[in-house]
Amino acid sequence: MIPATIKSELKLHQQILEQTIQQSAELINTMAMTMVTCFQQGKKILLCGNGGSAADAQHVAGEFINRFRLNRRALPAIALSTDTSVLTAIGNDSAFENIFSRQVEALARSGDILVGISTSGTSPDVLKAMDAARANSMITMGFTGEKGRETMAPKCDYCLAVSSADTPRIQECQIFIWHVICGIVEQAIFTKS
Repeated sequence: MIPATIKSELKLHQQILEQTIQQSAELINTMAMTMVTCFQQGKKILLCGNGGSAADAQHVAGEFINRFRLNRRALPAIALSTDTSVLTAIGNDSAFENIFSRQVEALARSGDILVGISTSGTSPDVLKAMDAARANSMITMGFTGEKGRETMAPKCDYCLAVSSADTPRIQECQIFIWHVICGIVEQAIFTKS
């Protein structure tokens, strides 16, 4: 028998996932196809986030660079949370809120995509990176929770806000959506219709 706590957690997970998909299916497809265009034009995707969102950024970069389901050529994606020397130099010499924006300044090219991941939508370093991305003619995408609709969405060309304020539910939903996006991107670029 499944304990009641596990059943209630699963039910809540399913509800939030279903609600987000119903509200954002067209947006998810648009974001995926924008990434397809980015890659097809020889551009790259930069991803940033803190904590679990940093782990998600690294996960997604790995899916694009290595493979998702198909054996294919690598796609250029960089998680900005991985270079400890750069992160600590910027954090120490400047300010922690600049750890991603300085990297965007260095790496961004017009037409590249910056993906900011923040469950709260209020991470100063992620929001500052969005500003830097806009200043460098990048396409900006945000992955956030309900609260991020007010803080992160205005800085984004496309913003997916999970319909929840609960961090674990937001992260679970986001990684599902990322897997959907990775699948769409691979299929669109590497398979013939």
